[in-house]
Amino acid sequence: MASKLRQLQSKASQASQFLSKHGSVYYKQLLEENKQYIQEPPTVEKCNVLAKQLFYTRLASIPGRYESFWKEVDYVKHIWKNRQELKVEDAGIAALFGLECFAWFCAGEIVGRGFTFTGYYV
Repeated sequence: MASKLRQLQSKASQASQFLSKHGSVYYKQLLEENKQYIQEPPTVEKCNVLAKQLFYTRLASIPGRYESFWKEVDYVKHIWKNRQELKVEDAGIAALFGLECFAWFCAGEIVGRGFTFTGYYV
């Protein structure tokens, strides 16, 4: 146990040294590549204004999202009414989508339990 702790401390020290040598170069390069997204002056007040703009822009997009949602629901209703004309490919895509949703649900449950594989899924 003590040897593993020393190995971990050694690796942490190496990572810290690497970051101290190369971190500022990476930071400057990242800022230079993305300077078109930087607002001037970079102050707390400007960040607050941008946060409010983002919040209210997303709030304003709710009616459009609501309308899109009901269009999708109407499309599903239409397909369900005409399910006799449904192709095998479309049914396969729907089945894969349902399977993917279930898999994400299971993955979320596993993550929620702290990455333990216990319970009724296994």
